[in-house]
Amino acid sequence: RKFYYITLLRDPVSRYLSEWRHVQRGATWKTSLHMCDGRTPTPEELPSCYEGTDWSGCTLQEFMDCPYNLANNRQVRMLADLSLVGCYNMSFIPENKRAQILLESAKKNLKDMAFFGLTEFQRKTQYLFERTFNLKFIRPFMQYNSTRAGGVEVDNNTIRRIEELNDLDMQLYDYAKDLFQQRYQYKRQLERMEQRIRNREERLLHRSNEALPKEETEEQGRLPTEDYMSHIIEKW
Repeated sequence: RKFYYITLLRDPVSRYLSEWRHVQRGATWKTSLHMCDGRTPTPEELPSCYEGTDWSGCTLQEFMDCPYNLANNRQVRMLADLSLVGCYNMSFIPENKRAQILLESAKKNLKDMAFFGLTEFQRKTQYLFERTFNLKFIRPFMQYNSTRAGGVEVDNNTIRRIEELNDLDMQLYDYAKDLFQQRYQYKRQLERMEQRIRNREERLLHRSNEALPKEETEEQGRLPTEDYMSHIIEKW
């Protein structure tokens, strides 16, 4: 059995705001083990941002202020090989080096995936998926802009702060958009080339059929035989 790794990426600011709203309503990831190199992180390696059962009702400022918030650069962390940087042990290597290794690992793994899409480009994502796996969806993907994140009004300073907290995700998303467009253009060019080949083959077939002599067979214009006429008369 052959498996393919695929993923969808999202604009980091929108994704971050959406996760905040999700957490604000009481969502948690308590069942997530965060396994890395065969073990889970210690409480010292991965402290909690809140006390109690959940973080419901947290403000955006509180969400941004927690230095252990796994929402920060979540897309890079989910795609990268954490074992390269000592998993959740922040003292394993210097922070700048850790960030660079994680980003490069995430880029490599994204590039090696059979398919990835972008939430902000639903139609192109559908096209790439269909062309990659040779299938057709029953309905076209719809681009909905009215998301939870879209309903959050934030000022420019807050947006800049979110971008800073998600700097690695911002870099990954820029890389992903460029790679996505390259893959899309390649598939479109390939489709046009295949269509030109089909059109040329159809024209050649049409010309070859026109070049064949029109043979009049014995059946053309032939009167019914006597036996056949007798059979008809008997039926009447």
